[in-house]
Amino acid sequence: MTEQLPHVDGVLTASQVADTAASIAAMQEPSGAVPWTTGEHVDIWNHVEAAMAMLVGGQVEAAERAYAWVPTMQRPDGSWPMKIVAGEVDDERGEVNMSAYFAVGLWHHWLVRRDLAFVRRYWPSVRAGLDWVVGQQLPFGGIRWTPTEEGALLAGSSSIYQSLRAGVALADLLDDPQPEWELAGGRLGHAVREHRDLFLDKATYSMDWYYPVLGGAVRGQAALDLLATRWDDFVVPDLGIRCVDTNPWVTGAETCELVMALDAIGDHRRALRLLADMQHLRADDGRYWTGWVFGDDVNWPHEWTTYTAAAVVLAVDALGEVAGHGTAGSGIMRGTSLAPHFAELALECGCESADELARSAGRPS
Repeated sequence: MTEQLPHVDGVLTASQVADTAASIAAMQEPSGAVPWTTGEHVDIWNHVEAAMAMLVGGQVEAAERAYAWVPTMQRPDGSWPMKIVAGEVDDERGEVNMSAYFAVGLWHHWLVRRDLAFVRRYWPSVRAGLDWVVGQQLPFGGIRWTPTEEGALLAGSSSIYQSLRAGVALADLLDDPQPEWELAGGRLGHAVREHRDLFLDKATYSMDWYYPVLGGAVRGQAALDLLATRWDDFVVPDLGIRCVDTNPWVTGAETCELVMALDAIGDHRRALRLLADMQHLRADDGRYWTGWVFGDDVNWPHEWTTYTAAAVVLAVDALGEVAGHGTAGSGIMRGTSLAPHFAELALECGCESADELARSAGRPS
């Protein structure tokens, strides 16, 4: 029933979205795992993103098989390995962003399907994952990206902010309060807003530029100002956005993530333009090339990727609310259904906390 699927008028029809979701399902492994592309590795973050896109794109059974696979790879400490190839661990490091994102996928499934039994089934896995993640928080508020490497990544920590808000929303739904996540979320949001210089320097990547907005920690005029700082460095008119500021290479996933960041702050004009611009990466059957090297005018690498297709579907769903049709999950990146933004309490970075400010003003904290 493609009329129930998301679409954006003049950009992608519901039938085209269905084809793209089907292209993701076609690369799904028998176990339920969704690799980057056929024969490539799986990571939990991109796997969950693919499940979200399949769900709103009409591939419900494939999406739920994808979710059923996730706990099978979780370790006793709550983390997931960084890379899995054909069901075997290829990189055993636990990565915080990947280990947090199941919360977003499960909340998204709830928004779309309203299946409380499904939420209850996977809640223990989400809870264990987020418990492990908040245990990696550094004093300034960022989340150490693996237990064995120093420092926190800005893009990953920004995504974790969204995951914590989804986790708290799930906790509220199930009446299983998680105050330590709220405390960690307040410290994390503060770090993303006020201490971006303390994260590892990955400024050459566009993800570090827009993810504080996409993850929800930066909103309003601050978000518009942040995106203005490097717009001309990354956005290539009529093609999309660069993955890396030094390379003449635009990528579809990053472009669609920026689309969703723009949608989240109400900049629909530029979001719609970018979504239309990146459609040169679309194949006739609904698959998407990873990127395009301009100047050489070639698709590179020579592969269609599930994470690119997933980003397209979710961007269409987001913009469908204002320019076509969106599902009940279309606001997942806007954060309108997530738990409220966290108070900045008990900061350890040297800044005054909200509780300290309240006490100094003679108000109860």
